[in-house]
Amino acid sequence: MKIGWLKQQSLFEDMTQRTVIKKLPYKFSYVFKDIKGKPSKLMVEDWELGQLFWNSLKIKKDEHLACLDVRARYFDDFCNKKDLHFFLGTNFVQHSQKSRNPFIIIGLFYPPKASKPNTTQLKLDFD
Repeated sequence: MKIGWLKQQSLFEDMTQRTVIKKLPYKFSYVFKDIKGKPSKLMVEDWELGQLFWNSLKIKKDEHLACLDVRARYFDDFCNKKDLHFFLGTNFVQHSQKSRNPFIIIGLFYPPKASKPNTTQLKLDFD
């Protein structure tokens, strides 16, 4: 999206509060395997990840340390300690290029892992 388009005035919006968000200097992604073992790589465009990076950079003043904080949260914590699920979406650029895989991760859902599986919850009866 072009910055000039974002700065355009609107007849129906209060433009005094609108600011252009600073772009992340890195692309973060997950690599995972599907049920058949085929690997996939999807970029994460979750706003929480970006905010974590900027907050960490502000505190630690080092991009490498900020990236390590993102990795600790999104890999070490979410992948290993949580029951991680992705919300997928697409973007206009990928669709217009007829990309083989236009999907990106637009959000994450990470409830705690169940200590023991609840098998009754997974059962669906049609009586």
